Amino acid sequence: MKHVIGAVLSVVFLAGAAMGAGTLPDLDGREVVIATENAYPPLQFVDPASGDAVGWEYDAMAEIGKRLNMNVVYENISWDAMIAAVSAGQYDMGMTGITIRDDRAEQVDFSDSYMTSEMVMLVRGDEDRFSDAAGFAADDDLLMAAQPGTTPFYVGVYDVLDGDEGNTRIKLFETFGAGVQALRTGDVDLVLTDGTAGEGYVDAADGALKIVGEKLGTEEFGFIFPKGSDLVEPINAAIAEMKADGTLDALNKRWFLDFKIGG
Repeated sequence: MKHVIGAVLSVVFLAGAAMGAGTLPDLDGREVVIATENAYPPLQFVDPASGDAVGWEYDAMAEIGKRLNMNVVYENISWDAMIAAVSAGQYDMGMTGITIRDDRAEQVDFSDSYMTSEMVMLVRGDEDRFSDAAGFAADDDLLMAAQPGTTPFYVGVYDVLDGDEGNTRIKLFETFGAGVQALRTGDVDLVLTDGTAGEGYVDAADGALKIVGEKLGTEEFGFIFPKGSDLVEPINAAIAEMKADGTLDALNKRWFLDFKIGG
């Protein structure tokens, strides 16, 4: 499935682009194919009201595309296949709230960080059996949802449970959204996620979900590329300019404070 997304950006984004004119590399309309998952609100997801793929990352990449004069094309792929596919050169880039980690950097190149997030515990709105990681770990009847190979999976294994990656209390799902759905239906009792995605789900859930406990750690998000990609340097330059001129702050306000999924 392909999407070519033309995001409507605010005046501050356009002003930022004008300010950066002539200072960033010009990619001369180059087509850049980006792998996405569309299951990580508010970074990227399919808006139930419109059916369009939208989110923070789409708006950010639309702005990067304008500043660098590149034509962005999106292809949908599952998370568990994304890093390997980008590493093999099937896509020019990948984006889906990907945590920058040394083990992943052995397979792909990362951009500079465009966002810092902290891990939180997402539970049902009426959950009263535990209120923190220790309480969850102490009750063997409680189950956690996770995608294999993700930061929430490893935090769940090593920071919440006993360090056993085969622990049967962790139920594996192909997508993050499927794990959240299992939480809502009572098939699992906890989903670990970065705070950005967690707040997006809570805001859309009308009381059916909430966040409990202390934050469990900090992670930096980056875009991924095949090793040696010549896109890393221009993308980093655009990210730096967007940080400096307030564009990223404006995106944070839009997607984490103002926007409501389905609204």
